[in-house]
Amino acid sequence: MDLLNVVGGATTNLLGYIVPFLFVLTVVVFIHELGHFLVGRWCGVGVTSFSIGFGPEIVGFNDRRGTRWKLSAIPLGGYVKFVGDMNGASVPDPDAAARMNPAERAVSFHAQNVWKRVAIVAAGPIANFLLAIAVFAGAVYATGRYEVAPRVSAVQPGSAAERAGFQPGDVVLTINGSTIHNFADMQRTVSGAAGDRLDFTVERGGVTTPLTATPDTFEDKTPFGTQRIGRLGIQGPRDAAEVKLVRYGALDSLKIGVTETYFVVDRTFNYIGKLITGRESADQLSGPMGIARVSGQAAKVGGLGALVGLIAVLSVSIGLINLFPVPMLDGGHLMFYAVEIVRGRPLSERAQEIGFRIGLALVLMLMLFATWNDILHIGAAFNRGT
Repeated sequence: MDLLNVVGGATTNLLGYIVPFLFVLTVVVFIHELGHFLVGRWCGVGVTSFSIGFGPEIVGFNDRRGTRWKLSAIPLGGYVKFVGDMNGASVPDPDAAARMNPAERAVSFHAQNVWKRVAIVAAGPIANFLLAIAVFAGAVYATGRYEVAPRVSAVQPGSAAERAGFQPGDVVLTINGSTIHNFADMQRTVSGAAGDRLDFTVERGGVTTPLTATPDTFEDKTPFGTQRIGRLGIQGPRDAAEVKLVRYGALDSLKIGVTETYFVVDRTFNYIGKLITGRESADQLSGPMGIARVSGQAAKVGGLGALVGLIAVLSVSIGLINLFPVPMLDGGHLMFYAVEIVRGRPLSERAQEIGFRIGLALVLMLMLFATWNDILHIGAAFNRGT
């Protein structure tokens, strides 16, 4: 009986991670590939297949234009395969091209002019950004959000804020020239600026005062590894009167959606920059196992709302990563097309083949490294009993 309980509990826990993970990843991948698909169709390109997942097909159907829509066995991505593609990465197939009749060649991906190909390839990441904007905007439009005034109620002794000259009663107006609307704006700006100089403008007794502070660095354990965060050492308002529920109209919600999406992009580049300069650790890079763990935790703690928020963040990340100039990724294709525009002709098939092989090797190495990080994080969490 005890064994059955253990097995049953383990199965339940596993499903608690797998189901949210598949939900989040499927939505993000579907929207990404749908971007490629819709713009490809709009440009008159034939689509052979639209797959969620890789490997053997589990279930599928053909639409009236001959596209095979399918769900495949390995749910770790997806692809749209256009006429003339060798595979889902849009590597050209010279043998197939040689066998095409004029009608087939006219609707093949690689026979299109370079600007159409640019539009089709860029549409995937753009769709991810639009999804994130829609999710962020929809959430704030539907529920509003509680906002706390960016007022300092207390300054911790010995903190970065004390060294900078902050005083109780100060109202933060701007940080590095950007307007601060609420205490949460200030918190997240500071948290991503550990060890960086920040220029503040505060209102003190009706007078505008400039202050300069460098947030202290603290290490925070997260599901993605140890994260270095910045802290000033100030407390926000304690008075309930300074906490209010703000409702936003459609246009303001859309602006917030764009702002939130930009924030994720900015934090990503900030992390990459610090990673290159050695100020951040690479152990925050995570793969499917890490995403599954975070998805399960989000579903457990915050339910569907938290999962939808995770979809927005992951969608931005996937859209951004796909724009990196690495062959095999969308950014690699765009890099080849930029060279083609400058040269007036495409790179040779041999050069593109070498590029794709290098890109594949880089992507595989990154996946292996991220998976190793996931294993270390899960092992550490297990040892902590979490």
